Amino acid sequence: MIIRLDEIAKAVNGVVIGDSSTEIFDVSKIEEAVSGTITFIANDRYMKYLSGTGASAVIVSRSITSANTNLVQVDDPYRAFREVILLLHPVSVISENFIHPTALIADTVHITPPVYIGALCCIEENVQIGKNTFIGAQAYIGRNVSIGENVYIHPKVAILTDCSIGNRVIIHSGAVIGSDGFGYVKENGKYLKIPQLGSVVIDDDAEIGANTTIDRATVGKTYVGKGCKLDNLVQIAHNVIIGEDTAIAAQTGISGSTKISPRVTMGGQAGIAGHIEVGENSIIGAQSGVTKSLPKDSFCFGTPARDHLKTKIIEALLHRLPELFNRVKQLESNKNKNSKQ
Repeated sequence: MIIRLDEIAKAVNGVVIGDSSTEIFDVSKIEEAVSGTITFIANDRYMKYLSGTGASAVIVSRSITSANTNLVQVDDPYRAFREVILLLHPVSVISENFIHPTALIADTVHITPPVYIGALCCIEENVQIGKNTFIGAQAYIGRNVSIGENVYIHPKVAILTDCSIGNRVIIHSGAVIGSDGFGYVKENGKYLKIPQLGSVVIDDDAEIGANTTIDRATVGKTYVGKGCKLDNLVQIAHNVIIGEDTAIAAQTGISGSTKISPRVTMGGQAGIAGHIEVGENSIIGAQSGVTKSLPKDSFCFGTPARDHLKTKIIEALLHRLPELFNRVKQLESNKNKNSKQ
């Protein structure tokens, strides 16, 4: 697809500085851009590339007024770049029903066309699949699963028995939805498995990263709220509740029966203990270990997680420990010398 720069500017409520008739065929990274592409600057660290970029246009903030190439001034360059990506690479819509002949689909599956079901998929009894849903090759859908409309399930996803997927959900390859929760009781030194009878419910507009695992509840449900974004390799344990518009970065683990309130942000490799509550709008830094409930609007990091300002002070003092140790050692030495005199 080829789009004129003035059309792009109109779509993103921007102003063109330069030749508005320039034709754009693709997007690019600013440091690797070639003629005919458009890129963006949303971080001052990339300003060094502006003068030498090969891009035919750069999306910038309104404070940038000149460059060696065409500019599109906008309020939010990153968001505008997203809109341009969608202009040049529109999301494909399923126009006709397609079911690969190698797919194994039970007779009791109810499909609302059009849908796409790829090669070697296995779909068990009493599954409901909404229209415009894409199910990639080798996906497994267990009994009694409900899948909404406009869902995109990448290849090799497993959605196990009794789970529910909302509308416009994206699930990336290798994700497992509805695996058994880690539930055992110890008797005479041995672990006895507690049957995991609950389900997983993923609400509308959520996105689940590659190789992420979401355990079914022991009873009841594990819940991922509307608009939640889970990165790759995230572990959600049984009976966890995640509020809407929460973002969780890669390799984070949340233990069982914890409640995450809406609009929480978690950095990568964070660990959240079980049976606690994280208040809404909280921020948890990367590699933090949260062992106690957090009130709303918390901002913490470290292990154990503390208020970020307090943790910064502690970290700064830790770097001074060798110096402080030597000072104490010198003071003790001077004290001993004085006591002998």
